Amino acid sequence: MSRHFKTIGLIGKFANQELGEHLEKIRDYLQAQKRIVVLDAGTAEVLPIDGLEVKSRDQIGEICDLVIVIGGDGTMLNTARSLAQYGVPLVGINMGHLGFLTDIPWEGMEECLDGILSGHFRMEERILLDSSIIREGAQISHNIAFNDVVVHKWEEARMLEFETTIDGQFVNSQRSDGLIISTPTGSTAYALSGGGPIMHPSLEAITLVPICPHTLSQRPLAIPGNSVVEIAISESGHGSAQVTCDGQINMGVLPGDKIRIKRFEKTIKLLHPNVYNYYEILRLKLHWGEKL
Repeated sequence: MSRHFKTIGLIGKFANQELGEHLEKIRDYLQAQKRIVVLDAGTAEVLPIDGLEVKSRDQIGEICDLVIVIGGDGTMLNTARSLAQYGVPLVGINMGHLGFLTDIPWEGMEECLDGILSGHFRMEERILLDSSIIREGAQISHNIAFNDVVVHKWEEARMLEFETTIDGQFVNSQRSDGLIISTPTGSTAYALSGGGPIMHPSLEAITLVPICPHTLSQRPLAIPGNSVVEIAISESGHGSAQVTCDGQINMGVLPGDKIRIKRFEKTIKLLHPNVYNYYEILRLKLHWGEKL
């Protein structure tokens, strides 16, 4: 695959003016490797970098063989959603603390990229979620999520009432603050704080994690990744609801609306250095093994 990494896109953390020097260093490194380098238009608005052609996200998805994301996991989530339909592989360089998705530290960045560009890497394919809001039989909004789709109460200190079906089969009705529908990637995000299980990113699975349920017998549920989940907001309920994708995109919901969530038709390809170890990242991020 590495011989095809001829055109490489750079995407930086949104509105972060401190990345200029780092982007210039990556530009110089890649151009020394005889690669064509293009800069994301959103990044260029804040950090125009000399010597780089500027392209939109769609153009980057169409022409690039590899995209390097500089920032944190939030930047990777945004990038993954915007490029999901194109199948372009992504590499994450972290500019802060070690990330679950942006796992290459700035120190040693060139050594890691040397290996990836020469074909020595590990590739993961991770699933995304496709979410739609259905009102009176018509789809009124649609978005995708890399981490999770969260149906949650909004603006009022009242519980939501809703029913959940999976593949057309009734599962339960519940009163709670909401429901987290998570991919394996998102199992270490909001779903984890709600008591959901940690799932290895390679799994073809989805979890449903209730948020502060009124009935304590409501427990997290893991289902096959090809399942279709439908959540119907009660028309008699008094709470206001909202649907949030990856904590970054919000969609309003009315009583009687249905939220339909299923696996997105394509996967995200993440490239890691050969030394990448998912369990090591878990230990570091979750402080496993530290003395109490």
